[in-house]
Amino acid sequence: MFWTLLLALILLLLLQAQLLVCLHELRASLSSVTSATPSGTSNASALQRLPGAIIIGVRKGGTRALLEMLNLHPEVEVAKNEVHYFNLDENFRKGLDWYRAQMPITLPGQLTVEKTPGYFTAPLAPKRIWATNPAVKLLLIIRDPAERLVSDYTQVLHNRIQQNKPYQPLEELLLSQGHINPKYKPLQRSFYYQHLARWLELFPREQMHIVDGEALIRNPFPELQKAEKFLELPPRIKPDNFYFNVTKGFYCMLSAGHDKCLDESKGRPHAPLSSEAFQKLCRYLRVPNQIFFRMVGQRFDWC
Repeated sequence: MFWTLLLALILLLLLQAQLLVCLHELRASLSSVTSATPSGTSNASALQRLPGAIIIGVRKGGTRALLEMLNLHPEVEVAKNEVHYFNLDENFRKGLDWYRAQMPITLPGQLTVEKTPGYFTAPLAPKRIWATNPAVKLLLIIRDPAERLVSDYTQVLHNRIQQNKPYQPLEELLLSQGHINPKYKPLQRSFYYQHLARWLELFPREQMHIVDGEALIRNPFPELQKAEKFLELPPRIKPDNFYFNVTKGFYCMLSAGHDKCLDESKGRPHAPLSSEAFQKLCRYLRVPNQIFFRMVGQRFDWC
């Protein structure tokens, strides 16, 4: 009898100790949420919300720079990773709750922004986004499509070299018997007008803001001012949020005494392409670019 009672007492003490550990972890978790929530604001109002704005592209157009710069605004919270919900079937099948779970925690009045540059060229993405939220604001950041193509190839080349995989020179992929190869996928991504047409079938033009990627790199502040206005945000981003990093060759961000530069993959030197091949590419893209300019009501200084 004595040993039975002793064993029961030991088990009770072990359960009590485990309970105390669980309570301690729960208090710590609640404390971290409270510390991240401004005073006077209910914790219950801090939620993961669907994005009110999406950076839909273009690939290698400056989407990461735009996202990080928008994140300087105190009323903006961004999804840190590309979600690929609307362009990958395996993610879309996971449902809206999964998509919401990829978003940051925000307070009422804050704007959630996500970016996935693959959305712009994905055939099903416009319809899926419109069905989810037809009022969502769309940001499209673009750059010279010829330069974008070379940057696109450069990223793939860098990845293949890192993985010790074989690769073809850009000129062999871009040209076939001395002529531009229309089947080359990075080239197809640079036909902006074809992809934009799908979006404008559903979304009114005023619901999409075009960001000049080259202007954003040269002088970020004016482009951020335009984006703030489009997103109906109070002007909070200032010129002194940016400084030019001579070593990196582009602007970095400064906020609350902390600076942040984009990672080393940004500003990577382009893969070689002969001047003759590049000029062929520019001539090939001239008509598609003109169509795009008419669609957006704006011209860009491209090759």
